[in-house]
Amino acid sequence: MTTADTLAAAEAASPAGPCDRGATVWLTGLPSAGKTTLAFALAERLRAEGHRVEVLDGDEIREFLSKGLGFSKEDRHTNVTRIGFVAEKLAKNGVKVLAPVIAPYADSRAAVRARHAEQGAEFLEIHVATPVELCSERDVKGLYAKQAAGEISGLTGVDDPYEAPEHPELRLQTLGRSVAESAAELHTFLTERGLA
Repeated sequence: MTTADTLAAAEAASPAGPCDRGATVWLTGLPSAGKTTLAFALAERLRAEGHRVEVLDGDEIREFLSKGLGFSKEDRHTNVTRIGFVAEKLAKNGVKVLAPVIAPYADSRAAVRARHAEQGAEFLEIHVATPVELCSERDVKGLYAKQAAGEISGLTGVDDPYEAPEHPELRLQTLGRSVAESAAELHTFLTERGLA
């Protein structure tokens, strides 16, 4: 056996370190809960530590992968499972996938979790538990104001259902906390899981 063979065998036998392990970290919560802001803050920290990270932002996916889908329950399910499919492929290849996606229905999130399990990819559900009153105050996209004015309907958590996770891997309470504090809690959680 050559030295190169010995090194290759040792590499194959050693478990993947935190930087090499992929996983999908799904951030679910109401509109304006802070999911995307949190995902980008965490992504920056993980990249600085040498991790391969991809943020699958729900708005970008709707524009580039799910264009043409509406907001019926069926279309929302299709959108979530598409994102889940892409996330699982990346996670299986050593990428930390941060998916800040509302995913309002529990069965859609369960379908994504099941696919990850079938494919041997890690899936962590994080509930960004921001009260609707605070989301409405933030109203990053003006959705709550439009709904209140009768300009739109079907706003998740107001006049359309949001099924909060019953048993997420982490429930992140953001009320009264900065983005940095919430990102630090999530980073600590990933460290405890051997992912950071």
